[in-house]
Amino acid sequence: KNVEAFLATTEQSALEHYRIGQNVKAFVLEVRRTPRGPQIFVSRSHKGFLKRLFELEVPEIHSGTVEIKAIAREAGSRSKVAVASRQEGLDPVGATVGQRGARVQAVVAELSGEKIDVIPWSDDASVFVANALSPAQVISVDIDEEARIANVTVPERMLSLAIGREGQNARLAARLTGWRIDIRSDVSVAEAKAVAAEAESEAVVANETSDAAAEPEVAP
Repeated sequence: KNVEAFLATTEQSALEHYRIGQNVKAFVLEVRRTPRGPQIFVSRSHKGFLKRLFELEVPEIHSGTVEIKAIAREAGSRSKVAVASRQEGLDPVGATVGQRGARVQAVVAELSGEKIDVIPWSDDASVFVANALSPAQVISVDIDEEARIANVTVPERMLSLAIGREGQNARLAARLTGWRIDIRSDVSVAEAKAVAAEAESEAVVANETSDAAAEPEVAP
C-alpha cells in the first residue's frame, strides 16, 4: 500500500501523454529497497512490456503453445515480433494477430498506435531474415556466417520498403535476427555482375595479349 512507481521520461513512448487519475499499465524494471520503503521503477518503452501485453491478449502465448522468440522495438514508432508454435498445425502468426487482427489491434491501442509486425520465426537464418524484412518481398538471402552478414536481394520496386523510412525496417530486422543486413535491388546486383564479368573478360584478353607478346620469335 502507498507504494509509488516511477516512470522515467526515458521509459515512456513519445506518442503518449498522461493525465491525472489515469490508470496506466507498465512493466516492472526494478524494485529497490530504501529506508522509506520499496521503490518501483517501471517502463512502457521496454520490449518486455510488449511481450507481457501479448501474453494478456493472446491465450496461446499465455499458455505457451505459441512462443515469442524475439522482439525488436522502437517505442512509439514500430516493433517486430517473431513467433513460433509448439503445437503442430497451429499458425503462430494467425493466433497472435487474431481474427481480423483483433488481438494485435488491442496491443496497438494500448501502445497509442505503435505499429507492430508479427512474423514467423525460423531456424533457417536466410528464411528468418527474409521474414523479418516484411512487408517487403525478398528474392534471395545469402548468409555469410564468418562476417555475420545477410546479403539480401529485393525487387527494385521493393527497395525503399525493405529499407524503410530512415532505415527503420532494415534496422529492426537486423535487431530481431541478430544479423547485419545488406540490402540491394535485383537491378543493382545484375549491374554489378555485368561489370564484374566485363572486367574479367578484359583481364583475360589482357593476359592473352601479354602472353602472345612474350612468345619468342621463331627464326626463318
